[in-house]
Amino acid sequence: MAGYVARRLLQSLGVLLGVSVIVFGLLHLTGDPTRLLLPLEAREEDVRQMRALLGLDDPLWVQYLRFLGNAVRGDFGLSFKHQVPALTLIQTLPATLQLTAAGLGLALVVAVPAGILAALKRNSVLDAVCSVGVLLGQAMPVYWLGLLLIMVFAVGLGWFPAAGRDGIASIVLPATALGAFSMARIARMARSGMLEVLAQDYVRTARAAGIRAFLVTYKYALKNAAIPLVTIVGLEFGILLGGAVITETIFAWPGVGRLAVDAIFSRDYPLVQAIVAVLATLFVAINLVIDLVYTYLDPRIVYVRSAR
Repeated sequence: MAGYVARRLLQSLGVLLGVSVIVFGLLHLTGDPTRLLLPLEAREEDVRQMRALLGLDDPLWVQYLRFLGNAVRGDFGLSFKHQVPALTLIQTLPATLQLTAAGLGLALVVAVPAGILAALKRNSVLDAVCSVGVLLGQAMPVYWLGLLLIMVFAVGLGWFPAAGRDGIASIVLPATALGAFSMARIARMARSGMLEVLAQDYVRTARAAGIRAFLVTYKYALKNAAIPLVTIVGLEFGILLGGAVITETIFAWPGVGRLAVDAIFSRDYPLVQAIVAVLATLFVAINLVIDLVYTYLDPRIVYVRSAR
């Protein structure tokens, strides 16, 4: 297990390095940030001085190596727009993590029981209702659902605030909008996984042995059906973390997503790179934890050194 974790950590470093190269290259394709930092009447001499001050007059590979060397030490440079260390501006990360966790938690609470019941009541009215819900959840874009929720529950009924982050009530609408798509996908995966497991021989044998249906379903079948669920939950967390950008913009949620959008439009290279690095590290760490959870759910999974 220790050897597997060490190999995965090395692979994760390679992933983070690749992400940094791609983001660095794409940012420099968006244009010259000095044009946005200086007044419209600035002279070319002023532009050249600003580029030299920001280190943008060096060759691209020199800029990247300088960025990489500083990033290894946790220094992503000063934000072009705010003139403070870029990493300190990501203090809004807890708000994004709170929204992502709430959206994923809501999706799990609704989707997993719905998928299990749909599998147990296959071809019933309940199964049809769940199938329609899955279809609607996957068909509705986040921005459209978010605006609909605001119109109905904030403006129309006045049950929840339409924007901001102030108490538990303010997270209900953005978490629902963010988690709806994941809710549909997890429900579909839970249903198909349970149907596959319930058809296995050991489940039929347990039923024939007179073990109660509740124990067969929730002690034996669900644990094995949870393996693909764990995989998709890990992926969904990363997807929701990235999808929070749209949700935070719609609901004026003060998270990293809105900060990233502002930084991209202002071509704030250090801030964008810091945000992407932090989010990519979180995503890689979550996937490593999920791989380790597999061994608990299925003891037959053993991580060994691959033979040469």
